[in-house]
Amino acid sequence: MRTRCQVPEQVAVLIAVMAVWLIVPAAGWAGAEPGAAPRTLTLEQALSIAVQHNREIQQAQENRHYVRGQYIEARASALPQVTLSGGMGQSNDLMTHRLTGAPPDSEVTSAQAELTQPLFTWGQVSAALRAAKVGLAIADDQVDSAQQGVIRQVTAAFYDVLLAREFAALAAQNLEQKVRHLDEAERKHAAGLVTDYDVLAARVAVQNARPEVIRSQNVISAALQHFRFLLGAGDDNIDVAGSWDCPAEPLPPYEVVLAAALAQRPELRALRNQMAFSQQLVKIAKAGDKPRIGLNATYGWGQVETGPLSADGEAWSAGIYLSFPVFNGLRTQGQVRQAESAVASLKIGEQQLIDGLTLAARIAVDAVQEAREIVAALAGTVQQAERLLQMAEKGYELGVMTRLDVDDAELNLLNARSNLARAQRDCLVSAVELKWVMGELRFE
Repeated sequence: MRTRCQVPEQVAVLIAVMAVWLIVPAAGWAGAEPGAAPRTLTLEQALSIAVQHNREIQQAQENRHYVRGQYIEARASALPQVTLSGGMGQSNDLMTHRLTGAPPDSEVTSAQAELTQPLFTWGQVSAALRAAKVGLAIADDQVDSAQQGVIRQVTAAFYDVLLAREFAALAAQNLEQKVRHLDEAERKHAAGLVTDYDVLAARVAVQNARPEVIRSQNVISAALQHFRFLLGAGDDNIDVAGSWDCPAEPLPPYEVVLAAALAQRPELRALRNQMAFSQQLVKIAKAGDKPRIGLNATYGWGQVETGPLSADGEAWSAGIYLSFPVFNGLRTQGQVRQAESAVASLKIGEQQLIDGLTLAARIAVDAVQEAREIVAALAGTVQQAERLLQMAEKGYELGVMTRLDVDDAELNLLNARSNLARAQRDCLVSAVELKWVMGELRFE
């Protein structure tokens, strides 16, 4: 009678395990529409979507458009400026009429075109143009940096989803195994081969295995939410599919990695371009108290009517003019000091970034080497742990091994599988991290 009363609980547990196996690969997270098949993405497809829709990349691209507008604005200072003006007016001057007897009323009509062109600005215009071009390069570097950063994050998030699903599968297998042991313990108890303690221990093991299955589902949901956030596509009904194949290409030496990082990292290029930009600002500031020469020319037509008198005609003027701000309250000296301080600060930042890249290159190389060695060390451990568990279970059935031996074998197998899955994930992510440090993480 006692054995029959336990059957519904076991059936419920088995149904829960089967549901885990069906839900994990099919939906992958809570909140998907019932009956809607998720769109499964490979890593290449996910990166293609992220490059097009990620918000960080879009902001960097929009900033590049803004900088292009600044370049056009700066270029305008070197081009001639043409202004057209015209007007009609009427006046009444009684004082002049009383003094001279001239008619008090007059009407004036005029039209004029004015041309101004800077001829010599002590290098201000040319420095502004060079600074604007450098600004375009900075914007391009920022876009490259954003794309590489997003590719790095999306790749890590992709493998995090696969790892979460692998852990969920291991939790489901562990629960299924515990249920199998409970069934075996109850059958042996009915036959009088084991005590109540063995049945109770098996039942407690089943209950303790259930929370990990629930937690693993929440981990999958959180990993997918983060993955969708990085994609920026706004599509909730997506899933991922990929393999755990660890890259086998030769690991580049530290010196090669560091040289590539110093030559290709967009953050370092952007900092150096900012330094060149600030150097042009120094030239612009130094020219603030220097003389300027410009061309000014006007051409127009006017008409004046005063009482019975009327006259009209053309008028023009042209000349080269010199302006010299002899004293501007030491404003130029203050601007020069600010610009020179900005250059010095950027030089310090460049050395600081180089130091950081030196450390990052060393850490990235060591991380890849460590992950590969761990994967190689664990390659045969899973098979050995599986064999050990089979031997323990068979020995327990024959009565030559204890329940503790089986539990130890199960724990060893679970740890081996978990460690191998994490090591494979770390191997893949560390390879991507290495390419990111080298500045070579781009999606073609």
